[in-house]
Amino acid sequence: MSSIVISTVSISVITALFAVLLTIADRTIGNYGQVTMTINDDKQFTVDGGSSLLSTLIEEKIFIPSACGGKGTCGYCKVQILDGGGPVLATETPFMTEEELANNVRLSCQCKVKQDIRIQIPEELFNVKEFEVTVEAIEDLTDVIKKLRFKLPEGEEINFKPGQYVQLKAPLYEGNDEEVYRAYSIASSPLEKGYVELVIGFVPEGIATTYVHHHLEVGDKATINGPFGDFYYQDNDREMVMVAVGTGVAPILSLLNFMRSKGIDRKARFYFGAKTPSDLFMLDYFKQLEEDLPDFKFIPCLSRVGEEDGWDGFKGRVNNAIDEMLQEGEGKEAYLCGNEPMIDSVVKSLTEKGMPENLIYYDKF
Repeated sequence: MSSIVISTVSISVITALFAVLLTIADRTIGNYGQVTMTINDDKQFTVDGGSSLLSTLIEEKIFIPSACGGKGTCGYCKVQILDGGGPVLATETPFMTEEELANNVRLSCQCKVKQDIRIQIPEELFNVKEFEVTVEAIEDLTDVIKKLRFKLPEGEEINFKPGQYVQLKAPLYEGNDEEVYRAYSIASSPLEKGYVELVIGFVPEGIATTYVHHHLEVGDKATINGPFGDFYYQDNDREMVMVAVGTGVAPILSLLNFMRSKGIDRKARFYFGAKTPSDLFMLDYFKQLEEDLPDFKFIPCLSRVGEEDGWDGFKGRVNNAIDEMLQEGEGKEAYLCGNEPMIDSVVKSLTEKGMPENLIYYDKF
């Protein structure tokens, strides 16, 4: 019995000593003092060394896209490091092309600011703003999908292109001990500059989605920044093929809301994929859009439907609907939003129909 007690005490002492050593190391070895961060060769900042480049930029109110919140899993937070970035890490290379590696492109969430550093970023990122918004409305679209309306402070505006996204900050809450940003496409029209609407699905154990679905309430304050993204409406007269599944509906909604607000007369077909009738939502809204827009049709596609559901619409996946219902792809362009397998399958269907791949715009999540 005494040997067990002695072993337990010994392990506790060793663990405590190890924790102390880690703390000392963090305060000494990991303390790089103040360093100079130069951006685009004309903007200089004196910053504390030791943090990731992504978080250091955020501290200076410069926001780089980061759909995964700095976990190194999305590959969005790329910047060109001209000097002082250190060696490329193994966690970065899967997201890089050979050309990007040759041009010193790095993931800012993986690169530590340990010395004076010189970087290059797109100038438009300096126009990205952070807003403290108010939750004006929350609507349950399904059991796991909510639509939220965030009102900007009085007198402030957000300028974005239909299809772009913002980042929502999930603050500390019970069960979450870190602040993270997550990317969500804007669903509202860019002509309505005083608010943004987001469509957010619940992901079990997801930090941001748990915050939204289980903590955020009407009247609460929240923080967003943006806009970001190169997926957006193209101004021409081509016929539009729109495809989305689940929360991928958000940027498509923004495009359609914009077209209705501007009175744009373009032929558009929206193929929306779901599993069962209970996964469909906003059906009355899309029916109204069919009446409001000159040449728009909403085509819901259900992949797991039985005779008992009484479904008389399309049965199958969205790529199956494209195969059966789209005659040809020439003279058209496509807007796709959803998971990678869906987008890959739809791109294959569209190119086989003759649509040029450079006219297929997509946003994978």
